[in-house]
Amino acid sequence: MTAPLLVIAVGNPARGDDGLGPALVERLEAEGLAGVETLVDFQLQVEHALDLVGRDAVLFVDASRVAVGAALRRVAPAEALPALSHALTPSGVLHVAQRLGQWLPEAWQLAIEGESFALGEGLSATASARLPGALRAARQWVDLQRASVKRRDMVCAQG
Repeated sequence: MTAPLLVIAVGNPARGDDGLGPALVERLEAEGLAGVETLVDFQLQVEHALDLVGRDAVLFVDASRVAVGAALRRVAPAEALPALSHALTPSGVLHVAQRLGQWLPEAWQLAIEGESFALGEGLSATASARLPGALRAARQWVDLQRASVKRRDMVCAQG
């Protein structure tokens, strides 16, 4: 059975703070959250659209050079895909899913501020200090989505 919630972390742990997404998922997995599936990859691809099938909500987690701390925001499908890119944004994954005729889950992105993305480096001290706040934001997202799924299930059962 497909878990109703999916957390997709993007990043390469061998590239410094680019490993923030995978590090966050590792901590979430250690908590053993029921009803939440996790997936880690170096970058988003068109195939990730298939991972959205049967989901109520998805959270994309990635390091960012522009976010301040940890920023959670809703994601909508992109209008179009870039012509020359083999990697996608979360909006691009939603666009592909929409083009395939899939029902789209609610989608969110958690961007965690990183500062050092050098090859062969681990997480910087600053990025490591941001992980607890990002983990709290991810847990809150899980709790809110679970409540939303429960409300929908109750309405469907009554209707």
